[in-house]
Amino acid sequence: MSNKERPNQANTNSEVTPTDTGYTFTDDPWIRWRNTWRYLTGGLTDEGIHQYIRGRDARFEREDCHRCEKERDYLLQYSPIVRFMNQKITALGGDLHKGNIRCQSCKEGRGGGFDPNYGILLCANRPEPVEDRLAHEMVHAYDFLRFKVDFQNHDLRHAACTEIRASSLSGECRFWREFWHRSQWKLTYQHQECVRRRATISVSKRPNCKDDVEAAKVVNEVWDSCFADTRPFDEIYK
Repeated sequence: MSNKERPNQANTNSEVTPTDTGYTFTDDPWIRWRNTWRYLTGGLTDEGIHQYIRGRDARFEREDCHRCEKERDYLLQYSPIVRFMNQKITALGGDLHKGNIRCQSCKEGRGGGFDPNYGILLCANRPEPVEDRLAHEMVHAYDFLRFKVDFQNHDLRHAACTEIRASSLSGECRFWREFWHRSQWKLTYQHQECVRRRATISVSKRPNCKDDVEAAKVVNEVWDSCFADTRPFDEIYK
C-alpha cells in the first residue's frame, strides 16, 4: 500500500470526544429545567456548574441589574449602616451616590469592587445581600480617604488591612450567615475565622500576590492591629 493510500492514523487518534458535563446549552424551557435539576442535585461536573452559572447570569442579567439598582437606592435612603458609612465618607470629602455606585453582571467569584476614580461596583448576579456588599465596599472607600490606603500600587499589606476591616465591619461574617449559608458551624471564634478566610481569598486575587500562602502570610502580619480597628464604628456593628 502506498503512503497516499494509508489512512491518516495520527489524525484519527487525535480525535477527542467532548467531555459530558451534564449541562446542555439550549433555550428550550424543559431542558433548562433539567439543567437546574441537575445543578441542584449534583448531576453536573465542575465545568457543568460553571456553564450553568454563566448561562443563568446571561439570561437574567437585565433583571438582576434592575433588582440590584432598586436595592441600592433603597439602602442609600434607609439602611442604617449604609447611611452611617456614607455620612462618614462625605465628612472626609467623598461623594458616593447612585451615579457612582453601579450594578452590573460580573464573572464568577467576584462580589464587587471599589476604585478611587470610578466609585463602587456591585455585582448584580451574586446571591449575597446587596447591603453587605455595599457596606463592604464603603469600608474600602472610607479607608482610602481616611488612611490613604494604596489602591493604585497594590501594596499587599494595605490590601490585607482593608479587606480584614471590610469583612469584619460590613456584616458579611455575622454568625447566622456563616452558620446557615456557608455551613461554618463552629461556635467559637467563628467571626474571626470568617474574616481571616475572606480577607485571605481577596488578597490572593490581587495581581501581585503569588498565591494563597503569601496572602495568608500578609493577613497574619497585619491581623492584630487591623482587626482591632473598628473605625468609624465604636465597635463591630453587626
